[in-house]
Amino acid sequence: MPDFVDEAVLHVKAGNGGHGCASVHREKFKPLGGPDGGNGGRGGDIVLEVDTQSATLLDYRRRPHRSAQNGTPGQGGHRAGANGEDLVLSVPDGTVVTRLDGEVIADLVGHGTRLVLAQGGNGGLGNAALASKKRKAPGFALKGEEGEGLDVRLEMKTIADVGLVGFPSAGKSSLIASMSAARPKIADYPFTTLIPNLGVVEAGAIQYVIADVPGLIPGASDGKGLGLEFLRHIERCSTLLHVLDCATYESGRDPLSDLEALEAELAAYGEQAGVDLSDRPRVVALNKVDVPEARELAELVRPMLEERGYKVMEVSAASREGLRELSYVLGEQVAAARKSAPVTEPTRIVLRPKLIGDTPFEVVPLGDNVFRVRGDKPARWVRQTDFSNDEAVGYLAERLNRLGIEEALAKAGATEGAEVRIGTEEDSVVFDWDTSVDAEAVPSGPRGTDARLG
Repeated sequence: MPDFVDEAVLHVKAGNGGHGCASVHREKFKPLGGPDGGNGGRGGDIVLEVDTQSATLLDYRRRPHRSAQNGTPGQGGHRAGANGEDLVLSVPDGTVVTRLDGEVIADLVGHGTRLVLAQGGNGGLGNAALASKKRKAPGFALKGEEGEGLDVRLEMKTIADVGLVGFPSAGKSSLIASMSAARPKIADYPFTTLIPNLGVVEAGAIQYVIADVPGLIPGASDGKGLGLEFLRHIERCSTLLHVLDCATYESGRDPLSDLEALEAELAAYGEQAGVDLSDRPRVVALNKVDVPEARELAELVRPMLEERGYKVMEVSAASREGLRELSYVLGEQVAAARKSAPVTEPTRIVLRPKLIGDTPFEVVPLGDNVFRVRGDKPARWVRQTDFSNDEAVGYLAERLNRLGIEEALAKAGATEGAEVRIGTEEDSVVFDWDTSVDAEAVPSGPRGTDARLG
């Protein structure tokens, strides 16, 4: 398997919250010790963090399923459960996180940038926290909430100032090796780079990053050759450097036709990806002028390219001719792009609280005295309830009544014995509505029971 992967699908599951504890303090000569069950611990989050030392998503291709630690249950003696540890996943700088349907969640740029991808579930309350004047010694506790689960696609887009674009064997790898400390694989036979290579170039006081993008061929935007596999890496480049081979012996190829083919592929890719690359400054490097025939061809086509508005440089990666001048030309382009870049405003979180009159749920008639209750709060309360404990079920009924669900059911036309479903269509809990039960009555009976439920 290759050691460079710039796209991966990740399946994450945050930790579940620990269950609360139902316990009563028992000590000799203290018959009324009271409830002392502790709360459950919170489940760990799944966090993505940018690490500039990370350069591939290979680890997530190999192990796409990641889970955070669960919280532990509470215990007697007011001992709360331990929180689950967050799972921090390192990703390369420039990683775009999207849902599988294409919705962008975040674009992670800058070392240390963090994103909580999936939140851990809250721990359930123990019976000590549930005690009240109405229910002094609860015989139940709440269950911990389930952590969030999510499937996302990670896509790495190289962070570079200058992108080298050209046909295979045009000399891009040799050029980046001569201009920087990068040491990409270079061969003396027809060969194309299989992974993007980055190099840092210094031109006077300006320092910038150049990216050697794998070679393009006509039809790359339609999937030929490496296709769209690595074109995404030029999206963030402020300047494009066309490296044209002036010493190629392939029939039907010359610097002008190569440039037209490259521009056509860039335009096709930009249209497909929704990225406008036409406004990026271009510089043309006529490479391999250390070969006499190539120098003659470069001198012939240079005026033609300059007439089209290109900044043209004659260079040789082998003899290093013209590379210093090229580095300063690229530095000027990068400096101008940085100067004209808009100033990034600090992120402001706008809080928009719901209006006081907003209803946190809705009752939907399904026909034939059947109703569905939708809403995050009632659905969460149902998930927290231990239905093997009648007292816990009675407590749930009290909470739902205080929220106004019984009144809403009556307004919606529900009658005695109505079937009430709380939750989604895939995961619902079904209740029979009994109007004779007083949800606000003081519960009676031994711990863990509720006389109202018969």
